[in-house]
Amino acid sequence: MFRVLTSPRMVALHLLAIVAVTAAALLGLWQYDAWQTRRDTAASDLAKAEPLPLDQVMSADDPYPATAIGQPVEFPGEWVPESTFFVADRDLGGRDGFWAVTPVAVCQTECDGAPAMLVVRGWTPQVADAPPPPTGQVEISGWLQPPEGSGRPDPDPTDDVLQELRVADAIQRVDQDIYGGYVIARDATTGLEPVTPDSLPEPETFTALRNLLYAVEWWVFGAFALFVWWRWVSDEVERDRGSIAEVHEPEIRP
Repeated sequence: MFRVLTSPRMVALHLLAIVAVTAAALLGLWQYDAWQTRRDTAASDLAKAEPLPLDQVMSADDPYPATAIGQPVEFPGEWVPESTFFVADRDLGGRDGFWAVTPVAVCQTECDGAPAMLVVRGWTPQVADAPPPPTGQVEISGWLQPPEGSGRPDPDPTDDVLQELRVADAIQRVDQDIYGGYVIARDATTGLEPVTPDSLPEPETFTALRNLLYAVEWWVFGAFALFVWWRWVSDEVERDRGSIAEVHEPEIRP
């Protein structure tokens, strides 16, 4: 077997396989890095864009638009202070604290029964330190974000603190329809610290999807090249064993 694997033809095959697999791995990493860079840049650029009216981006009946993560939006409405809650484990400048979230009924004048958007009013180190929720009419400008939902359990469903900003949990606290996302307000409520774009969730996975698919394609090509090399080597070894068996097989005379 060693003789077969070290023949000039097989050595050339080994070298070709090494070059192909190494090139595929490096090109895949290059495309993966391009995907990471492009989606970070896209999220940063989008967060700095001019805000759009909320109704141009989504309605209360729409699923969250995948291309609108971090999209600045603006809309008029009325605070729903009785439905205020907090979201735990929110980092701000290396400090752990809470987001103060109050729904805003999206409306111009008639606000009774209008669907509400969850609005992150700001950050507080302790729930007890948060100021009372605001009331009345308001003009909201902020960054649109998709709902969270990694499945973290809530140790105390009876309090006003959630572990994640999940629409399914929030809707139990609001007596009206709510949008399938939330907005981080540009201007924090007095007494709260603003949540900056640096504190926003990670950019959408599918931003610059083409680069990610290219990376996967290169890695699949590398795996295929490795498979072809393995099959070729296996076939050569089996062929050599068969030849040796024929040479040593005793001749049977009638």
